[in-house]
Amino acid sequence: MNSDTDGDMENQAELEEKTRLINQVLELQHTLEDLSARVDAVKEENLKLKSENQVLGQYIENLMSASSVFQTTDTKSKRKCTKCVRRDK
Repeated sequence: MNSDTDGDMENQAELEEKTRLINQVLELQHTLEDLSARVDAVKEENLKLKSENQVLGQYIENLMSASSVFQTTDTKSKRKCTKCVRRDK
């Protein structure tokens, strides 16, 4: 009878270990699903922000091109200031 008891205890220990491992695997699967969903959400948010940045960049570019402050100047067409020219005597 002693061997039957030992065998039952071993089977019980194996069953408990299997149950623990199964629960751990299920918990890890849920964690993986949560992380995967989070990655998808972050990817979607990233695409949205990229799109918004492009729109804002175009808007800023349009504002800058419409403003005379940001217009490039043609230095050849400007007259030189006669007072600014240094004269060596």
